[in-house]
Amino acid sequence: MKIGILGAGRIAVTLAETMNKMPEVECYGVASRDLEKAKSFAKEHGFQHAFGSYEGMLADENVELVYIATPHSHHYGHMKMCLEAGKHVLCEKSFTVNEKQAAEIFRIAEEKNLLVTEAIWTRYMPSRKIINDLLDQKVIGDVRKMTANLNYPLLDKERIVKPELAGGALLDVGIYPLNFAYMHFGDQVKKITSAVEMTDAGVDGENAMILQYEDGKMAVLNSGIHGKSDSEGVFYGSAGCMIVENINNPESVKVYDTERNLVREIKVPEQISGYEYEITETISCIKEGKMECPSMPHEETLKMMRVMDGLRADWGMKYPEEIEIL
Repeated sequence: MKIGILGAGRIAVTLAETMNKMPEVECYGVASRDLEKAKSFAKEHGFQHAFGSYEGMLADENVELVYIATPHSHHYGHMKMCLEAGKHVLCEKSFTVNEKQAAEIFRIAEEKNLLVTEAIWTRYMPSRKIINDLLDQKVIGDVRKMTANLNYPLLDKERIVKPELAGGALLDVGIYPLNFAYMHFGDQVKKITSAVEMTDAGVDGENAMILQYEDGKMAVLNSGIHGKSDSEGVFYGSAGCMIVENINNPESVKVYDTERNLVREIKVPEQISGYEYEITETISCIKEGKMECPSMPHEETLKMMRVMDGLRADWGMKYPEEIEIL
C-alpha cells in the first residue's frame, strides 16, 4: 500500500525506518511545509516523492493511506484535509485536542466511507494480549490494584511546552498510563480523582490520576515532563506482583511471588520498532473494507478523549480557543 507521511519530524523518522522494513508498504511520499526538508527526508529514508505542501501530497491520487505526524493541535485540521481528499488516515496520538473534534472526524470518515484510526501503538502490540492472558490466568492471584507511569524530560520540546500546540504531559505521555489502565483493567470506572502541577505557560507539567472501578479495583497513574521515570506498569495480586517493563513499548513481563522471588519472565516478540503492528492492522482493515481497527475502535478513542477532557476541566487547563473549536 502506498503511504504518505504528513509531517517530517522525529516520529516520522521512526515511522519511515519501520516502513522501509515492511514488504507490504510502499514508501511513497512525505510532505512538509518546507520543500527542502521534505526532499532531504525523502532522500535519506527512501521515499519516492517529496512535497512542499500537505495539499500537494493529498492531491496525488496514488497516495492511499496518510500517516499524520504533526503536533496534537493540528491533528483535527490535518485529518479533515486528508478525508476530504479521499485518503484513509492513521493519526498519531493523541487523536485530537478534545472529544468533540474526534467525533466530528469519525462522522466525516463515515460519510466518505474511509478508515481513520488512532496510532496509539501499545493498543496494537502483541504485549497487550500477553499481559491480559496472564491476568486472566491469575498468575499472581486476585488483582485489585495497578500502578503505571510515564515521565520524560521534555521541557526542550516546543510542542510539549506551548499551549497553542496542545502541550503538557497529559496528551503526550499521560495518554499511555491511561490507555494501559483501560486495556488491562477495563472501562468500568466509577470515579477519577487527580492532582496537577501546572507550568508557568499554563500546561500540566506533572499529574497524578487515581481510577476507581466498579468492581473495587484501583489504578494509580502519573505522567510528567520534568524527569525520567522507570516507565513501569505493576499489577499487585494476592499471590505476588507482575511488572511490565516500559509501558510505552513493553519489553518484558516479570512475575514475582509474595517473597519477591522471580518465578517467570516473558519476553515480547522481536519487532522492527513496534510501529509495524498499527500499520499492518490498518492496511489489513482497509483491504477488508472496514471503517475502524479492532485494536482501537472509534469508541475507545472517544472514551480516552472524554477522560482527558474531564481531567483538563478539573485542572482548569484550557488551550487557546482556536485549537479547541471545530
